[in-house]
Amino acid sequence: MIAVGLAMDAFAVSVTNGITVHGFNRIHAFKQGVFFGAFQAGMTSAGWLIGSSVKEYIERFDHWIAFILLGLLGINMIREAVIWIKKRFVIQKAA
Repeated sequence: MIAVGLAMDAFAVSVTNGITVHGFNRIHAFKQGVFFGAFQAGMTSAGWLIGSSVKEYIERFDHWIAFILLGLLGINMIREAVIWIKKRFVIQKAA
C-alpha cells in the first residue's frame, strides 16, 4: 500500500516536471528517478527502523491512539456532511 502511494506521488511529479520544465531530457528523468527512488527507500527504511525501536513503548496505548484518530476522522466526516446538507437546503430554498 505504501509502495503504491509513493509510486503515484513520484509519477505525478514526474509527469508534471516533464510537461512544465523546459529542456527536460533523459538525463533529468534519470536523475529524478534516482532521487525519488533513493529518498523513498530511505524514508521507508527510516520509518521502519524508528517504528521498530519505539514499538515497545507505543504498544501499551496504540489502540487508544487509533481510537482517537478514527474518532476525530469520523467526527470531521459528520461535521462536513452536516455543512453540506445545510448548504444544499439553503440553495434549494433560495431557488
